[in-house]
Amino acid sequence: MGLGQAMSTAPDIVAGLGFRHATPAAEIVALVERAFREAALPLARLRHLATAADRAGEPAIRAAAAQFGRALVPVPPEALEAADEGVVTRSARIVAARGVGSVAEAAALAAAGPGATLRTPRIASAGATCALALRAQSVTQAP
Repeated sequence: MGLGQAMSTAPDIVAGLGFRHATPAAEIVALVERAFREAALPLARLRHLATAADRAGEPAIRAAAAQFGRALVPVPPEALEAADEGVVTRSARIVAARGVGSVAEAAALAAAGPGATLRTPRIASAGATCALALRAQSVTQAP
């Protein structure tokens, strides 16, 4: 890598998830893996999973995070709402229920931190949605 080229210093992708209560862990895991495949990203870049705080205690999402060996970040409603300006998908049902266009996109952006950008908008399975966000501070300049 030449002088001044960007390089990744740590896992820098956050997978944001929205899901129905009955969604099994295997479906969530498969959806995260699919999101990384479709984005042509190595799964090693997964920093953590994120979801709405009121869903973070669900056994399926906890099991999915454990399967990846990554932390699960619970995102409070006010952080989801603050991240909504970066959300590109608008579901009328989710806006009515949660006040954001996409729980997956808002959770990914909020958990990825200030300056984060969506790497991929949400994709869906039968019971879940997943979006990937890139952490802004994950890229540094080489010496």
